[in-house]
Amino acid sequence: MHENREFDYINVIPLVDIMLVLLTIVLVTATFIVQGEIPLKLPQAKHAEVATLEPLRITLTKEGKIFWEAKEVTLKELETLIKDLPRETPFSISADKEASVQSLVSILDLLKGNGYNRISLKTEKIS
Repeated sequence: MHENREFDYINVIPLVDIMLVLLTIVLVTATFIVQGEIPLKLPQAKHAEVATLEPLRITLTKEGKIFWEAKEVTLKELETLIKDLPRETPFSISADKEASVQSLVSILDLLKGNGYNRISLKTEKIS
């Protein structure tokens, strides 16, 4: 026989377990999004400016690797990528503070040699 009885309580432990798993997934995903793709330690400057336009990004790691919009390229490949762009195109260079100065100068020389003058060097502002 089947009796109609009311619930005395609701077991919420499985619901709490699912919510904790979802919270963990969200926090881990948010951490990866905030950190970006290429880890860098930017140099610091007291008079840093905030860019208002969206420049094309060139990244230089401390190992000397060059990234064009988050894709690893060589200096020759970078030259091929930029040669047909308009000369007013803005560029933003993010170089690790431990990167070789010669690598940074090579990138700047490449841009200047191809007639690009709107080049900014990304830094962190000192408080």
